[in-house]
Amino acid sequence: GACSFVPHAMLEIAGVNFEPAMVKLHKGEQRTADYLALNPHGQVPVLVDEGVPITQIVAILLHLDAKLPHAHILPAAGKSRTQALSLLAWMNNTAHPTFTHFFMPQKFSDDETAQKAMQRFAVGRFHACLQDIETLAAKGSPWLFSEHPGAVDAYALTLLRWGGYAGIDPTTLPATWALAQRFAALPPVANVVERERLQLNVYQPK
Repeated sequence: GACSFVPHAMLEIAGVNFEPAMVKLHKGEQRTADYLALNPHGQVPVLVDEGVPITQIVAILLHLDAKLPHAHILPAAGKSRTQALSLLAWMNNTAHPTFTHFFMPQKFSDDETAQKAMQRFAVGRFHACLQDIETLAAKGSPWLFSEHPGAVDAYALTLLRWGGYAGIDPTTLPATWALAQRFAALPPVANVVERERLQLNVYQPK
């Protein structure tokens, strides 16, 4: 359910042989010596390709896009590629950290009062991020920037799903919710959903 879902889904869509290695963040497996040898920052995802560890989701996706063009991870060229790269970077450097301020406020302050205030503020900002994605998803195309499902669609699913933990009902963002369900229903992606044991809608009304 972490952002590593995105390259995980892309590898399945590409139909290539790879060995998935699940890292249980809640058990601290990202802080083991073996894992830190791959990524000293203790983050997911990590892709090891031909013995070389690659970290950071944008770098991993660009690497896979260059190596597996048939997978349509990003549009091949032109305006659509530029727009998809722009959205991918924004998802990673703005929407994702905004959710982190809600989900892991202890990373940004050791003051419990400040943490609670940060969480309340982050929910509103994250909802605004999801609204921006909703505007794009509502344009009527099956996928955000291509006739093929790609990385930005996988990231949209991930961010929308996280919103449920922040008390945001995904069905109130109908275009993005429909996009997420279409993407999750693709047979290769369904394999990923099953492997990661994901529930698409984790929202629970108070």
